[in-house]
Amino acid sequence: TRPHSTTTSSADPHEISHFTSLASTWWDSNGSSRILHLMNPLRIQFIKHCLASSSPSSSSRGVKAAAGGGEEGGGGGGGFRYLDVGCGGGILSESLARLPSTKSVLGIDPTPAVLEIARQHLRQDPALAKGGRLRYLNTTIEDLHTGEGGFDVITAMEVMEHVPSPREFLHTCLERVEPGGWVIGSTIARHPVAYLTTKILAEEILRVVPWGTHQWAKYVDVGEIRSWLGEMEGRRVAGGGELWRSDGEVRVMGCVYVPGWGWKEVTGGERVGNYFFGVRR
Repeated sequence: TRPHSTTTSSADPHEISHFTSLASTWWDSNGSSRILHLMNPLRIQFIKHCLASSSPSSSSRGVKAAAGGGEEGGGGGGGFRYLDVGCGGGILSESLARLPSTKSVLGIDPTPAVLEIARQHLRQDPALAKGGRLRYLNTTIEDLHTGEGGFDVITAMEVMEHVPSPREFLHTCLERVEPGGWVIGSTIARHPVAYLTTKILAEEILRVVPWGTHQWAKYVDVGEIRSWLGEMEGRRVAGGGELWRSDGEVRVMGCVYVPGWGWKEVTGGERVGNYFFGVRR
């Protein structure tokens, strides 16, 4: 069973220490974060898949831009506004900032050393930082200033299995995303197959993931996410609006890492291993 935590922060000192030790090699595509670099194209594919399925809503400026409706990303009025939670060294944040349909990306992470790497890498492409298109803050989503808002999409890739209370984390993400917007993430099912692939094979035999990165007991099943959403149904958030409704959209996509081939989509893989999820508020 899952370890229970009543903490209100998604920052875990053990996790911060672990990722601090990996900071210096974050942007080395053959280093400790190689598996994340290889996963990034599939991340972007799934995000686009979720947004393409959206009908215009309160986030219509971004939906219109993504559909080629003529609104510009960057400094103009159109385009998606992203909050990348647990952004690490900025691999996904930079990719999101380069999408034509993006207005802005705010990457947040509680690990100062990793964020410094993200900022250093951002300086290699000043155009990404122009007009606030991409910026970083050393904070958690719980402590993010309320003035930072209006997010059409909140991403949390490989985060749920590293926070003390994934249920509360999901709740906070839904509070901070605009009505009609998406919370999109990835995590790992708590299944014996996942223990074999992510702990035994990935960390101990193939060593494509640094040892100690994952704790099997903290993995999150798709059924748990759906159950938590059910518990949130009908709740109101500050400023009005429902946190979650029973007719809200939930998408999942299983995936697996194949040595020599990279990450591949696997139908039904969300039940036994790595998967992406998208929740539309």
